[in-house]
Amino acid sequence: MLTSCRAILFDLDGTLIDAVPDLAEAANRMLRELGEPLRSEEEVGRFLGKGLGVLVERLLNDGRSPRNAAYCEAALAVFRRHYAVTNGQRAVVYAGVRETLSALQATGMPCAVVTNKAAEFTEPLLRQLRLDQFFQCVVSGDTLPQKKPRPEPLLHACAALGVAPHEALMVGDSANDAEAARRAGIPVLLLTGGYSEGVAVDTLDCDGLLSNLAELLPMLGLSQPALSP
Repeated sequence: MLTSCRAILFDLDGTLIDAVPDLAEAANRMLRELGEPLRSEEEVGRFLGKGLGVLVERLLNDGRSPRNAAYCEAALAVFRRHYAVTNGQRAVVYAGVRETLSALQATGMPCAVVTNKAAEFTEPLLRQLRLDQFFQCVVSGDTLPQKKPRPEPLLHACAALGVAPHEALMVGDSANDAEAARRAGIPVLLLTGGYSEGVAVDTLDCDGLLSNLAELLPMLGLSQPALSP
């Protein structure tokens, strides 16, 4: 059990919420506007993990010659415009998340979101899904110059919550989360079934796997809640 844990850091997309429907809609609106081939939700899910700039580059890479930086930057602006509209329209909170966050809140456990999603999309999405109430700190992809898998966003969250890295726990769904946590000296658990860029999470260096976020609570010495059907 992780009974010495004094704060928990959560990834967002693929860990707490399924944001692929919103991202895929914005992606295909961008691609349609640019005259590019459209992408499936499955493809968009595989492309997630390293921020919107990398997502757009991956969306534009259809096997032809690499697109130049100026084109990708212009495409990113188009994507942002569309995602500002689709963000939160169809995103859903995963089963077990609200119950788990509520249980942690009841114990006074400090929690943070550490995501590579830009703040202009992270904060409205948390409010719209009524998850913002559970977090004392939100570190977005543009809060610092560095993003995951660099350790700085996690260390920034620890400092904001007033805990040493070894006293925190990272919960994510991908190699980005696992690598960032290892480099920061923070234990890490990974959710199966999230966005792992096509890499099986059971092959990643982590301290354990979760199939549902509610499984976290017994590991902290807390009772696992009954989940909503």
